[in-house]
This record gives sequence, structure tokens and C-alpha cells, in this order.
Amino acid sequence: MSARVALPPLPALVDGTVTHTRRRPLVHRFTHATYQWLVDVDDLPRMPFPHSLFARFDARDHLDRGRLGGGLRGDVERFLAARGRVLGPDDRVVMLANARVLGHVFDPLTVFWCLRPTGEVVAVVFEVHNTYGERHAYLLDPDSAGETSVDKAFYVSPFNDVTGTYRVALTLGSERVTVGVHLDREGERVVDAVTTGVPTPATRHALAAAVRRHGLMTQRVSALIRLHGVRLWLRRLPVLPRPTHPEEAVR
Repeated sequence: MSARVALPPLPALVDGTVTHTRRRPLVHRFTHATYQWLVDVDDLPRMPFPHSLFARFDARDHLDRGRLGGGLRGDVERFLAARGRVLGPDDRVVMLANARVLGHVFDPLTVFWCLRPTGEVVAVVFEVHNTYGERHAYLLDPDSAGETSVDKAFYVSPFNDVTGTYRVALTLGSERVTVGVHLDREGERVVDAVTTGVPTPATRHALAAAVRRHGLMTQRVSALIRLHGVRLWLRRLPVLPRPTHPEEAVR
């Protein structure tokens, strides 16, 4: 049975935390405050200046970069069609992502929920970015509880290879949005990463408050990822070679 969701008013700001736990071969944990945007790709936010400096979305930052037209929705439709799925004209594509902040964006994970008008989940596109400028998209079919699994196929961290299975748990609702990603390898849990927050209408006031609380969000994300990487390197966690990644993985 497919998952069904009840959307909050969109666009929304999802204000919460991201928690990451590396369990093997050494333990490393952190929790940081964060916020993301939840938007309908057919009705992206249009903020006046200067709020627009913190609320820009560009198809070039995702999937096939809008290469063949149709913006974000066009890329999602083509990605699904190449894998035997069809979006109807009344179906919605809802994206959880970071916006560009002063022209900069980094999205470790972007989630596209593809929804029937009834709220039934047609499919979920899970787009993962690494700090090397690469991206990979997974097609997910969550069950009625929002859970599913997929084999890992993309080099994200220099301290993890591309083996293992992701266990994914998704909650998209009017009161909470949660994305849990758990990496298992050879029967053991390796990494847990959970982002969760409360969606609120993305008004100018709410955006200004989020910026005051969190600062330059995407610049902060980029800096923190590198900071934790340096800490792991100083603890002598081995760096693994990065394989070549084909761009077809997002088309």
C-alpha cells in the first residue's frame, strides 16, 4: 500500500535539527539546528528584495540542471519516465531542499515527493549531493508507513565506500517533516542521519526570523561538513578513493 500525506500550506519553512551518527569503525555524533524549504515546484516562492536573496531556487542546482526544459518539474518527469513512471498533469511535485542564500547553495539531500491530488505518493526521488559537485538520484517507493530501502550507489563521504543499503523513513505532514537515512552494511548499522522539523508558512517574517536564528544556512552547511571531515581525518579514519560518477544517474 502506498503512503499518503497531508501537506502543510506551501511554501513552508521546516525549522528543526539534523542529527548524524557514525557508528563504525569509530563513533562520531553531532546535532545541528537547521531549516529547509518545502515547496511546490510549480509554484516556487517569490519573495521581494531583500528577502529574495535568501529564497532563490534554480533548476541548475538539481537533477539534470533543467537541461531539456520544463524546470524542476520537467527534470522530475523525465527521471520518472525513464524508469517507467508517469506523472499526470494534476499530480504535484513537492520538494524539500535548501534555497540559494546570497547566490550560494549546497544541498546534501533533496527530496521530491510526487503526489496524486488525493495525497497518495506516486514515487519519491531522493537526490544526494556530495562536496565534489556530483549528484545522484534514487527512485524510492515508500510503503504506507513512509519506509523503504535502496542499495547505496553514490560516493558521498570520503570515509565511506559505495557499498551497503540505505533504510529510509519519511514523514511528510502538516505538523512535522522528517527524513531518516540509515546505512547498513553486512548486517551492521554504519550511519544514521535524521533531519526533522516543524513546517510553518514561509512568510517574509518567518524567513527573516530563520535567517537570524541560523545565519547563512547553505554556507554554514558547507562549512560544517568540511569541519567534521577534518575531525574524522585527524582521528585517522582512512580516506577511500572516489570512483567516477556518471551524470546519467540524475536523468
